[in-house]
Amino acid sequence: MQNDSDRFFVLTGGPGSGKTTLIEALRRAGFATSLEAGRGIIRDQSDIGGTALPWRDRALLAELMLSWEMRSYQAAREQTGRPVFFDRGVPDTLGYLRLSGLPVPRHVSSAAERFRYNPRVFVAPPWPEIFAQDEERKQTLEEAERTYHALIGVYTELGYELVPLPLAPVEERLRFVSAETGLA
Repeated sequence: MQNDSDRFFVLTGGPGSGKTTLIEALRRAGFATSLEAGRGIIRDQSDIGGTALPWRDRALLAELMLSWEMRSYQAAREQTGRPVFFDRGVPDTLGYLRLSGLPVPRHVSSAAERFRYNPRVFVAPPWPEIFAQDEERKQTLEEAERTYHALIGVYTELGYELVPLPLAPVEERLRFVSAETGLA
């Protein structure tokens, strides 16, 4: 999986820190992007009365998130030669399990080691001024901050260099990411 990793850029961080807004701006700017697993799964599970929800079965949610992220990675490989921006990556599942106090199955650790991304990972720090809860995001700001710390720990352990996103409007963040990736 190493051959594609340099063109696969992850945006991670706690909920409500502007990641998805930036991913959408990158998509509008013509870049290939992937959708966030957690929000999509929560929406789908809620629609069908499923149990893979953070307030019902966190372990099942983590398995679905892992599957979603692995599939997003494989789909991105079909974007031959194009940079792809991911709204979270496979290691986020590992962070979610740790944050939830659940055991991390070996296959989750293995996936985080095997599915590699660009060595530089963009991290959206907690941003209280824009944080908001909604139907899928029920976490508090405190939980969002704990998520952020869990994720930076996981990505650091896996050998990634963390690049903090500025607390700035989406247009400025877009310019920052474009410059940092050499895609400006």
